[in-house]
Amino acid sequence: MDLNMDTSRHHLPGDLAIWIFIFAELSVFGILFLAFAFARKYNLEMFNEGQLALVKTYGALNTLVLITSSYFVVNAVNAIKSNLSKYCSRWLFAALFIGSIFIIIKLIEYKEKFAAGYDLDTNVFFMFYFILTFFHFMHVILGMIILTVVAIKAHKGEYSSQNYTGVETGASYWHMVDLVWVILFPLVYVMR
Repeated sequence: MDLNMDTSRHHLPGDLAIWIFIFAELSVFGILFLAFAFARKYNLEMFNEGQLALVKTYGALNTLVLITSSYFVVNAVNAIKSNLSKYCSRWLFAALFIGSIFIIIKLIEYKEKFAAGYDLDTNVFFMFYFILTFFHFMHVILGMIILTVVAIKAHKGEYSSQNYTGVETGASYWHMVDLVWVILFPLVYVMR
């Protein structure tokens, strides 16, 4: 029985600190999602009517945008593991470009909601809609800042196939942002 197992293939990607942060953030989102589900249970008609005021196409486009962006981030991690720092930075800049589309779509959506008279005080559904989506929106912005720093460092050649923890750390955070949206979109926009 060989107890000297190769653990190099089974490491947690990125820095441990980001995983503590991700766990904390997922816990907060989880509590918000549970509160949303609980409030929905007691206000089903209001929540269903509120969903009708949302543009599902915006949510679906943003889902596609974030999944595509995460795919680009995966390619960036693979590039740096192959010691291709310039390709890593290109993939990250592509992910940032796609991520900016999320920001634009969300701003358009918020503008339309406010113009139609919806805000935090409209009802419980819209309170949750704005809190959940804006909290996520701020995470997208933070993720884009992190990816920008990582992309610049990759472009300068500060990462390599021997030193890519920073790239994995940024990627882990970005994937968390994507995961949260993949849950948030059907919960808020679709499920009836």
